[in-house]
Amino acid sequence: MVTTQLLSVQEVFRRLDPHKLADLLAPEVPKLGQSIIEDVLPKTSWGSALANIPRAIFVGLPLHTKDIIQKMNHNFLKDFAIAMQDNIDSLLNVRNCVVNQMLMDRTMLGTLFQKCGKKELDFLTNSGLWFGFILGLIQMMVALFWENPWSLSIGGAIVGLATNWLALKWIFEPINPTKVGPFILQGQFLRRQKEVAAEFSSFFANNILTSEKMFHSILTDPATSPAFSELFSRHFMKFAAAVTSGLRILPEAQVLDMAAKRAMEKLPNHIDVLHSYVDKKLQLQETLRTSMEGMTSAQFERVLHPIFEEDELTLILAGAALGFAAGLVQQGLETGSIKLPNFKKSISWVA
Repeated sequence: MVTTQLLSVQEVFRRLDPHKLADLLAPEVPKLGQSIIEDVLPKTSWGSALANIPRAIFVGLPLHTKDIIQKMNHNFLKDFAIAMQDNIDSLLNVRNCVVNQMLMDRTMLGTLFQKCGKKELDFLTNSGLWFGFILGLIQMMVALFWENPWSLSIGGAIVGLATNWLALKWIFEPINPTKVGPFILQGQFLRRQKEVAAEFSSFFANNILTSEKMFHSILTDPATSPAFSELFSRHFMKFAAAVTSGLRILPEAQVLDMAAKRAMEKLPNHIDVLHSYVDKKLQLQETLRTSMEGMTSAQFERVLHPIFEEDELTLILAGAALGFAAGLVQQGLETGSIKLPNFKKSISWVA
């Protein structure tokens, strides 16, 4: 639902300013480069000394040359950001991002359900008192005119079944506002569309679709990470080749390829600087809330109802079983003994 009805990944990622992203990441590129050099060179005293040479060379460069390299760095990051925006649908699978998090932390779905459906759960729990009382009056009238020791248990099963069935119907039906005389009827959950939209969007924006979680998915999801790796390597190698040639250094192709792979491995350690800006700029909470508020009643009904549908029959049968058990207890209190009904005799009597 998030990917098909509420969110356009292309649209929200277009809200990011590539120049701002480049400004945030620019200081991280020298750190990344130095880290790659330290990994490549031997772990010896002379290897450590060699690793410091690039930094020393850069410090000794003319100011004009430094400015050119820094501009190349900024352009590399800006162009890569634009390329990510152009290809974001192949770099980020929102469905996988959401599902993988739910599977890693199974309490997430329960928390979301509690936040969005708490009032419906409370109603389902408390409705037994009111519906049970009303249906119990009918059961009492039947018992007055039909004296049978097990009428209480059968009646209890019917009352328990009907109570949960009515409660579920009351929550989700009618789907669309329906005028009955002076009253307008609609399912309880559907009347809370704005309230649920606010809870749902807040939970997703602050717990699931955060910048940190989405970038983690981009970098680790088997369905998207190869595309990101290919895109990053292509831009990184182009940038590295431009810088080295400008400094009259001609590294071999396999050296650049190895550097790109090391950069990809180390990238997660250098993108934390983006998260605050990305979370603020994407405005996912507002986007999700507005989209959910604009859903039709039929669309909105599918937000919570499928969760109930999985166990709907179980809930109804559980109500019947509890009602039957309560009837048996009541029978025992009234008659001093508990007798199970003779269903064959009952069927023949009805026939």
